[in-house]
Amino acid sequence: MKEFLLVAIGGMVGASLRYLISLTLAQAVNTGFPLATLLINLSGCLFIGLLYGNFSGTTQFSWIQPFLMIGLLGGFTTFSSFSLESIHLLQSGAIGNLIVYLLASNLGGLSLAWLGIQWAAK
Repeated sequence: MKEFLLVAIGGMVGASLRYLISLTLAQAVNTGFPLATLLINLSGCLFIGLLYGNFSGTTQFSWIQPFLMIGLLGGFTTFSSFSLESIHLLQSGAIGNLIVYLLASNLGGLSLAWLGIQWAAK
């Protein structure tokens, strides 16, 4: 139950941060390019890498993983988890699985977003 609450609180904080940053950047820079989302996704990748690199294998990891990595960064961006999982596949030598994961995530995500838009328009 403790881990569940850590994830829930972290998710609330992460999603709130994403929303505030998106609003702030949208007002400051209005280019039509999804700059806020790109910066959030890329910074989330950096943060999850830093957390994992610094704390995996330590006793602190028991609360950092559910609160910061799953909750906060999961609410902030799911792209960070995607990136870390891809790196794990690469490091384990599962190149075939990595290629499938990259293609399925990116092409599948784009295709399903398009499909959702099409369904919603009907």
